[in-house]
Amino acid sequence: MTDAARPVRRARLAGVALAACALAACVLAAAAGAQTVGFSGSIGERAALLVIDGQPRTVAVGATVQGVRLVALRGGEAEIEIDGRRERLRLGTAAVAAAVAAAGTATASAQEIVLTAGPGGHFTTLGSVNGRPVSFMVDTGATVIALGTSQADAIGLNWRAAPTIATQTANGPVAARAVTLDRVRVGEVEVTQVPAIVLPVTLPHALLGNSFLQRFQLKRTNDVMRLELRR
Repeated sequence: MTDAARPVRRARLAGVALAACALAACVLAAAAGAQTVGFSGSIGERAALLVIDGQPRTVAVGATVQGVRLVALRGGEAEIEIDGRRERLRLGTAAVAAAVAAAGTATASAQEIVLTAGPGGHFTTLGSVNGRPVSFMVDTGATVIALGTSQADAIGLNWRAAPTIATQTANGPVAARAVTLDRVRVGEVEVTQVPAIVLPVTLPHALLGNSFLQRFQLKRTNDVMRLELRR
């Protein structure tokens, strides 16, 4: 019996709030040994946050990541193609009655991140910290990555035990906690041991500051920013 013919595992995932949208997740899986693909959120109709084998991946429409191609985003659904067949994943669906076979090969590690400006000219993207989904906004004026306390709690950071440092914000001096993030991933690019701070505020996005950006060569053309990993 082929993987595609095996019964589908059913799973339930709790909804999460991300980038000011209420997101839920659905999981599409085959039996043991096959890929698991989930749909956890989207950036308009340009890109989706897919969870592939438990790892969050930001995938643009038309792009392929780990053998999974995002065909289209519409009406709260993500249409994907894997191993030559198409499936639809819908936000808020507890289970999907479909099966997919594992891709035969894995894609090579990418060396570049490409971002497109959104409303207001801001560059926002879905990524992950220590394997947990995070919504980022690029801030070239920030010395390090900055997270709010709720974001830090959501990704399991032990920030309360971290040393306190003084920081300057638009509203004046604020006491923050200095932490080091084991892994920060945007798209297919992941860097390790990234300095960050946790601020006692609520932030709509984590600020992707220079402790991450300095690992890259930045190039901007109109509304497109390219971050090429330094060797």
